[in-house]
Amino acid sequence: MTETEDIANSTYDVVVLGAGPVGENVADRTRAAGLTTAVVESELIGGECSYWACIPSKALLRPAIAQAEARRLPGLSASVQGPLDAAAVLARRDYWASDWKDDGQVGWLESIGAEIHRGHGRLSGERTVTVTAPDGTRKVLTARHAVAVCTGTRAVLPDLPGLEEVRPWTSREATSAKAAPGRLVVVGGGVVATEMATAWQALGSRVTLLVRGKGLLNRMEPFAGELVAEALTEAGVDVRTGTSVESVTRENGTVVVVTGTGDRIEADEILFATGRAPHTDDIGLDTVGRKPGSWLEVDDSLRVTGSDWLYAVGDVNHRALLTHQGKYQARIAGAAIAARASGAPVQSDPWSAHGATADHDAVPQVVFTDPEAAAVGLSLAEAEQAGHRVRAVDYDLGSVSGAGLYGDGYRGRARMVVDLEREILLGVTFVGPGVGELIHSATIAVAGQVPISRLWHAVPAFPTISEVWLRLLEAYRDN
Repeated sequence: MTETEDIANSTYDVVVLGAGPVGENVADRTRAAGLTTAVVESELIGGECSYWACIPSKALLRPAIAQAEARRLPGLSASVQGPLDAAAVLARRDYWASDWKDDGQVGWLESIGAEIHRGHGRLSGERTVTVTAPDGTRKVLTARHAVAVCTGTRAVLPDLPGLEEVRPWTSREATSAKAAPGRLVVVGGGVVATEMATAWQALGSRVTLLVRGKGLLNRMEPFAGELVAEALTEAGVDVRTGTSVESVTRENGTVVVVTGTGDRIEADEILFATGRAPHTDDIGLDTVGRKPGSWLEVDDSLRVTGSDWLYAVGDVNHRALLTHQGKYQARIAGAAIAARASGAPVQSDPWSAHGATADHDAVPQVVFTDPEAAAVGLSLAEAEQAGHRVRAVDYDLGSVSGAGLYGDGYRGRARMVVDLEREILLGVTFVGPGVGELIHSATIAVAGQVPISRLWHAVPAFPTISEVWLRLLEAYRDN
């Protein structure tokens, strides 16, 4: 057998391209429906989230946040004034990233009866995927019912001359680095940029954050970015908004950044957190009439527009670039694939078993900075742009008893966006320490379209930060 000779064609009901959390969940649902399922992966089973994103980043951030919160408590603050033990934090990060070994994830996929094919998978025609293994051998997988593309996204680097020679960090290097750089420049103002600035500043780096726009976290309510920027500055991060990068070089091991205002900044490393692109450039989209490197447009059952067999689940469809939302889509897609395979009707009504309605109306997100920023649904600006007649109700989180008990000097803010015609919530935003644990209650209110008259009877326990719900409702009633 030669290196390029095809071995026997294998046929499955479903072929899943990509074994991150999204692909794993598609496989779980199709296997639960009794469909034979193959999963193709060229890197580690478990994907970006498990090894270079959600899991390692939160492992880096948790000690930083815990220390910041402890410093706000008399009786404890004096005990936590020293620096973090960076080596211990990184060791715990390594544990949570499974030391970049995927044995556990492999075992789980095998336990549900999915068959794993290691190698680079490319579409090679309708319902067909060709897998090139690391040793160069190829196998052709044919799907009776569906191929699900779950290949996620990759970091985008700006078009700057000589950038490759600088060896910049992307999110992968930022979450897997073995030591804290003495000086770190972070370029960007979104989630990755703010979280990594938080983590590495706490681990001992001197961080400069360069933001092209006017502020941070521009997909959230404006006050979220303002409060996070204020806290980052107080923590020692040099936050510079309205600042572009004109050139980057590495001179004798030192990164030299020249900004649009002519400032020269020297650092040991530079992280570009400037966006994501679909990981679809080399998966054979051209063989099925699609443009390589493109986002894949889908309907609410996650089936690619114009196809009756191709699905795109998770980041690749650009609906919501979040792991939890991709896993939600995977459950929807798996149910829809199973229904179509059995000849059962596919439900198309909003909030049905086969439609990813939450992608439009109830997407939650938490940014694990200090303070945390958490939001679900529409911001005020988004609701107004969509033509809703709305009212924003704001409340100072620091004046809630539970927040004051949580930590001295608690600073935060809450907003609910009320649809005045139906008196339901279209969106909710919380900013403050510990608010990530509040956002699911808001998600239930938004996704469930719970009337405000009913929310009055959802009594928050005293004294918790959740008491802000009562205060928001009182503010809506009284004004």
